[in-house]
Amino acid sequence: MTTSPNLTFNDGHTIPQLGYGVWQVEDNVAEDVVGKAFKAGYRHIDTAKIYGNEGGVGRAIASSGLSHDDMFITTKLWNSDQGYESTLKAFEDSMDLLGLETLDLYLIHWLQPKQGKYLDTWKALIELQKQGRVRSIGVSNFTVETLNEIIDATGVVPAIHQVETHPYFNQSELRAFEAEKGILHQAYSPIGSGKGLLDDAVLQDIATKRNASPAQVVLAWHLALGNVVIPKSVTESRIVENWEALDVKLEDEDIEAINNLDKGAEGRIGADPATSDFA
Repeated sequence: MTTSPNLTFNDGHTIPQLGYGVWQVEDNVAEDVVGKAFKAGYRHIDTAKIYGNEGGVGRAIASSGLSHDDMFITTKLWNSDQGYESTLKAFEDSMDLLGLETLDLYLIHWLQPKQGKYLDTWKALIELQKQGRVRSIGVSNFTVETLNEIIDATGVVPAIHQVETHPYFNQSELRAFEAEKGILHQAYSPIGSGKGLLDDAVLQDIATKRNASPAQVVLAWHLALGNVVIPKSVTESRIVENWEALDVKLEDEDIEAINNLDKGAEGRIGADPATSDFA
């Protein structure tokens, strides 16, 4: 069976570069589709409290027959739980649902700039790591300015930063900053969330040349850039297809052509972390 490459965090732990995301997967569906992902070869599963499916993911873990040592599980703290003590409590709630004693990666889900609790929240994640409850800690949907702020205030550099990234919004400047700081870049909405990216003629042409699907081409591009990537599907054939992107090899000219699809901020699909606050 094909296995995902592992990338190394700045704390020495590793993460499978290709994972399976469960955003918008209902809890009663999550156990089944995560089980199918495990069967296809995935060992890295990405969930979050707000997804409402940590329990389903936990049931899939329990019924998989796999050791936790052979998996990599991520979950994320939701915005209403930000703050030092509330973060510690929310973490325990998530762990109960996942059925785990130790978590591989815990992320602050959104910056929440107006709420202004992200620094205290980051300090709580540092404490959880010190206690050995979490192996690695990181953030999602931050900015260069606030990444610098939490690093300067605590001396602890996030292991990873998870943000919207795809060929129409390739985050090149952010990725360059992260590389300087030793932060891995993780892409969500990696194949454009069904908003027409996969119909792009450039991607279609490369797919034909490489005997691959457009989705596989985009995932292979992410992998070639060094992004950690977490595509989501509830369709078993697409779960398998996405996994088989590991076998797609792109040429430099393909990567350059995909890089040139970038539309900057106009290509963003979701909310802007710098200005967005969610209850």
